[in-house]
Amino acid sequence: MCEKQYDGETRVEIEKTVVAYLGNHPLAADTLDGIVTWWLPQQRYETARTRVEQALVHLVEIGVLRRDRLPDGAELYALKGGVARPTSTN
Repeated sequence: MCEKQYDGETRVEIEKTVVAYLGNHPLAADTLDGIVTWWLPQQRYETARTRVEQALVHLVEIGVLRRDRLPDGAELYALKGGVARPTSTN
């Protein structure tokens, strides 16, 4: 679980960005690393992995996303009810 807390406005901004990406790519699914690298503007979130993880955990908790564990232990995030298709092979 995430140790650091951050202000809600930042989490909401990340959540909106993730949901907007999924609005344009509704069958997309990826790991935390893939989302940070490919879905979000890298220059803004490169050092904010923990913040992105907190936003993803919250989106899972409120039922927007689902989280599936892959055989290698990585977690894959996708729209809840959607078909998971990895968008990268990190």
